[in-house]
Amino acid sequence: MAANGSMDVPEISAEWYRDVVDAAASSPEPVQWFIGHATEGVILLLGALLVLAALTRRSGGPHDRALALVAPLPALLAYAGSEWLKTVVDEDRPCRTVGRAIIAGTCPPPGDFSFPSNHATIAGALAVTTLLLSRRLGLVALPLAALAAFSRVFVGVHYPHDVIAGVLLGALVAVVAMPLLARPAAEALRRRTERADRQLPKLASRTRH
Repeated sequence: MAANGSMDVPEISAEWYRDVVDAAASSPEPVQWFIGHATEGVILLLGALLVLAALTRRSGGPHDRALALVAPLPALLAYAGSEWLKTVVDEDRPCRTVGRAIIAGTCPPPGDFSFPSNHATIAGALAVTTLLLSRRLGLVALPLAALAAFSRVFVGVHYPHDVIAGVLLGALVAVVAMPLLARPAAEALRRRTERADRQLPKLASRTRH
């Protein structure tokens, strides 16, 4: 284990980081540019896939509509959880401790801790939420989430274990939060539908008189 902030970094993760960053530094400039800009673009694409998956559920029953309604929340909860973990773990960024050239431009400032990766956490939550809404779109989202996670190591700002933990955290939050959040939302939608159904005869009766 390698000492890093208040956390001991697994040596295998540090070795993988060195290998990936060295390969990134020697890769063609178009590859560096593409992967260097991939993270933000992939997150936006994952968000678009989530919206599309949610729209496919809106025409269903209360449970389907509830899933569509709460779909953005797992990513927000996962992000909040990753931010909290950063303050607990206090792992320094590898670009400040390992001493390899990075292609990210600048290393995040001190105090912007590394474990887990926020981007990987959000990507994992978006991808798994999309999968829970639509298998077809989810199978597109999962490799995109993997690309977003890998790009954070490639540019030199995260260890591999940071992004693996982030993806797993996001996936776990999505799997747990979606049914828990959807259940009360579905019940509220059912009650609303029942009230509307009870009011229809009254409105019809008034119009006849």
